[in-house]
Amino acid sequence: MPDELLDRLRRFSTDYFPQYQAQFQDLVAHGQHPSTLFIGCSDSRLVPYLLTGAGPGDLFLVRNVGAFVPPFDGSAGYHGTAAAIEYAVLALSVQHIIVCGHSHCGGIRALYAEPPPDAPHLRSWLDLGREAVLPVQPGPEALRRTEERSVLIQLERLMDYPMVRARVERRELALHGWHYVIEAGEVNVFDVSTGRFVAATLAGHSGTGPYAAAGPEEPYFNEIDPAWAPVGHREAGG
Repeated sequence: MPDELLDRLRRFSTDYFPQYQAQFQDLVAHGQHPSTLFIGCSDSRLVPYLLTGAGPGDLFLVRNVGAFVPPFDGSAGYHGTAAAIEYAVLALSVQHIIVCGHSHCGGIRALYAEPPPDAPHLRSWLDLGREAVLPVQPGPEALRRTEERSVLIQLERLMDYPMVRARVERRELALHGWHYVIEAGEVNVFDVSTGRFVAATLAGHSGTGPYAAAGPEEPYFNEIDPAWAPVGHREAGG
């Protein structure tokens, strides 16, 4: 049978790489300096470079099931997503962190079902999204709202990383929550002033994260619409 992967590798060498050869060589000579950490779902339909128009060296990428952010607990261990967040902020000094969920997310849908019994790692990983689950049957509207709520939970967890919070409060780092509607080709960005996701085609910004003035004890969700806020933070909606 034809080796499709080999064909693609050859096309990269002959068709794509020559157009960007000088750029890649410059990135090797001077190192990478991406401005943005993009935390997105592993779903094959989510293509960060298409969404953002980015090129080589622009994005530091983290992909995982559901675009989840693990809690910061300060303990050593094997955790690729947490390590990438620390590296992006401390070593690369990114100015933006995007958490991008999407429509028809299999990871979010799996929160409403039992994972396969032979997938213990998946079962444990999905616990990072449980707080977003709604006490309803998982129809299209409930799943969309769960996807959006999950994005907000991950933004809140990012603020528990000391190096992230410190830079947000110094206005050196901005957090952005996105929800990509695959079938519409539309990215909805979270607006903290209204507590809602707004279509990027109508928004005046690329998504607003925590307030720069937020103190250590001030809840991240203190202006978010209670319908969107995670269950444990609804009272903060005022």
